Amino acid sequence: MILSRVLGNVVSTVKHPVYEGTIVLVCQPVKADGKTALGRSFLAVDSVQAGEGDLVVVAREGNAARQVLGGDDDPFHAVILGIVDDIDLGE
Repeated sequence: MILSRVLGNVVSTVKHPVYEGTIVLVCQPVKADGKTALGRSFLAVDSVQAGEGDLVVVAREGNAARQVLGGDDDPFHAVILGIVDDIDLGE
């Protein structure tokens, strides 16, 4: 699971047929503070109606993505699993 900030939507006029009807978002991994960027951004299929600026939890593994989205041989690699309301670092 990766904590990420949603940077925005991906728009495509031509795409693989399995992506029809899905929303793909650009996700930026962040540190536990929810703000500091950590690594490179990546694309993830949205399963929880996340939007730009949301802090989300992402599974970045093909099998987990296929299980959540219901495809057997679909080329999904990452899926947004939840929107984070709050982070308590215990400080």
